[in-house]
Amino acid sequence: MNDDDFESADLASAVEALPLKAIDQLPFGCIRLDGQGIVQFYSVREGELSGRGSLPTVGLPFFTAVAPCMDNPAVKGRIDAAIANGKLDADILHVGDFSDRDRPLRIRAQSASGGGVWLFLQREAA
Repeated sequence: MNDDDFESADLASAVEALPLKAIDQLPFGCIRLDGQGIVQFYSVREGELSGRGSLPTVGLPFFTAVAPCMDNPAVKGRIDAAIANGKLDADILHVGDFSDRDRPLRIRAQSASGGGVWLFLQREAA
């Protein structure tokens, strides 16, 4: 997979077909949350791209402990609304990152198989 695959309508399915090590190496960040917003998977690449590094993420509530900057109507609100309306497939533009608060970030949020949500994060070139 490459950056062009970020546009795929079935990105979540394609990512779920990959081994975890391959997901870690994708050119964009990948995070899987359970139905309560708890981080189940946080890719190594996302840690690198966000500047978060190896700080703990798995098992933590994403919107309060990992990315509180996304706990707002524009991001979490849109994801919650899409989940309530059925299958989630949202494309969200957000400004801010762990290491650079002014960096544009594109978030693709899609339903995960078995419940929960995948967040795919692509950053503008620095």
